[in-house]
Amino acid sequence: MNKRRLFLKNMVRGTASYGLVSMGVLNACSPKQGSEEITDENVTAVVNAKPELFFEISLAQWSLHKTLFDGNLDNLDFASFTQETFGINAVEYVNQFFKDKAKDQDYLSQMKTRTDDLGMTNVLIMVDGEGHLGGANNAERMKAVENHYQWVEAAKFLGCHSIRVNAAGEGSAEEVAAAAVDGLGKLTTFANDHNIGVIVENHGGYSSDGMWLSGVISQVNMPGCGTLPDFGNFCVEREKTDDGYTCTKEYDRYKGTSELMPFAKGVSAKANNFDAAGDCTETDYRKMLTIVKEAGYKGFIGIEYEGASMSEVEGIQATKDLLTKVGHEIS
Repeated sequence: MNKRRLFLKNMVRGTASYGLVSMGVLNACSPKQGSEEITDENVTAVVNAKPELFFEISLAQWSLHKTLFDGNLDNLDFASFTQETFGINAVEYVNQFFKDKAKDQDYLSQMKTRTDDLGMTNVLIMVDGEGHLGGANNAERMKAVENHYQWVEAAKFLGCHSIRVNAAGEGSAEEVAAAAVDGLGKLTTFANDHNIGVIVENHGGYSSDGMWLSGVISQVNMPGCGTLPDFGNFCVEREKTDDGYTCTKEYDRYKGTSELMPFAKGVSAKANNFDAAGDCTETDYRKMLTIVKEAGYKGFIGIEYEGASMSEVEGIQATKDLLTKVGHEIS
């Protein structure tokens, strides 16, 4: 036996007290009581074992928005499709795909039964189109708050931990911030009674300024109100073009994520394009996931593929592969 192989065998015998058993890598290759047999295959298994990810992976429903809007996938089948296609066991819903079902107990029961039967986790509901929580008009802002109540209740029914909302409004940064503090505070007060979090995504405008949004959450100052940092949504100014919109001013995504992570109750892994090595071309995932890890975050990171260079299924798989690869590197 060569010296390196002998060294590795001795390492296997001697490292249990240093925590490898807790990682699960020695369970199959540690010698049974009264036995010193350790095979070359077991040594190789230990050497090649990868550490557990410090986070869990979920799939944001928006990653399949083209497929859903085209009618090629039904909202009720989203969970099973996610598990069967990607091996992902946690889902993040978007209210647009069951907009009129927030109070439909029969429909929600079908959603919950399907995920329960599959052993899956319903993580959150992303809520759009229910009014501006940072609106300047008091009556309109309160209406927006109340519009979100049904989604809090739906999230509770489905077993989600939070709803994702937007801190949008019109006016100066200071005016919208003050209004958003009021709107988010009122909604969080309601959500607290249902044990549901209210988390704000950097989702355009002032909210894509990490310092602005972290300041708003700090002023709300309620444990149930937090953030959902999105790796890619840091466009603070944009203009309409023939092809849609073009970002004309972008906040530094790494700085913004660092500012939002202390309040994070969820994280969104945005990806659009990949190079030949499988790395995201617009975001350095090693740098970004290091920021997430150093913040002490251990929850779900939701895949949100929005690219056009590959299919939604291919893009989701590429994002999962990248998250897994980098996650193992830094875990």
